[in-house]
Amino acid sequence: MFFCFLFVTACVPDRPAGRFTLEEGTFTFAMSGLYKPFNYHDTRRGGELTGFDVEIGKALAKEMGLKANPVATPWETIIAGLQMRKYDAIIGSMGITEKRKQAVDFTIPYYRSGAQIFVSAENTSIRSADDLKGKTIGVMKASTFKEVASGYSSDLVEYTSDITALQDLPTGRLDAVITDQAVGLFAMNRMNFPIKDVGEPLTQDEMAIAVHKGDKELRQKLNQALEKIIRDGTYDRISHKYFNRNLLENE
Repeated sequence: MFFCFLFVTACVPDRPAGRFTLEEGTFTFAMSGLYKPFNYHDTRRGGELTGFDVEIGKALAKEMGLKANPVATPWETIIAGLQMRKYDAIIGSMGITEKRKQAVDFTIPYYRSGAQIFVSAENTSIRSADDLKGKTIGVMKASTFKEVASGYSSDLVEYTSDITALQDLPTGRLDAVITDQAVGLFAMNRMNFPIKDVGEPLTQDEMAIAVHKGDKELRQKLNQALEKIIRDGTYDRISHKYFNRNLLENE
């Protein structure tokens, strides 16, 4: 499938000369729309895409003098869509991995987090990663968390949304969920899910913006814009709005 993507993208026309985005004056960036609080549809606002990723994308677009156009697409095919130039970039909490670097180019990181184990608040049998052997673990499809979980158990249940997986913990359908630490803590502390985190984070991950392989101009402009919003306090304000801390700083 990966080589098929490369073949298809070889036939995809490049951007018009003199532009660094697909549509003049617009920056289109993709995400799953199923990763609250990073990116999700706000039902109170007609399903409008919102969240940390969306606000970061809008701030970057403003800095580049462009109109922001966030779009939702299935996570399993999000890289393929970028390769086919359906959008300019992915701002969807994508972790930097060597495998992904073969298919896309990444900007500097725009936040840091890690894979964390969450269980039902009533669970007393899982106290560390060593207790996950043979347990049923919920993970998001096509995520780095699935790769992490597979090292502890072969009984994995895949979800399109981490929040849905976390909701299944109190029902007993799952023994544990491995997801982004910030996502789980948001569900626990802001959404009042009856869950708890177990042990230390299993990984230390850096999330970055993905652009089309070889797109040096857009990558450079995004890096410059990101550095600017970090310097002027815009990034810190957005991060504190959702997490009460700066996701680029160590706690």
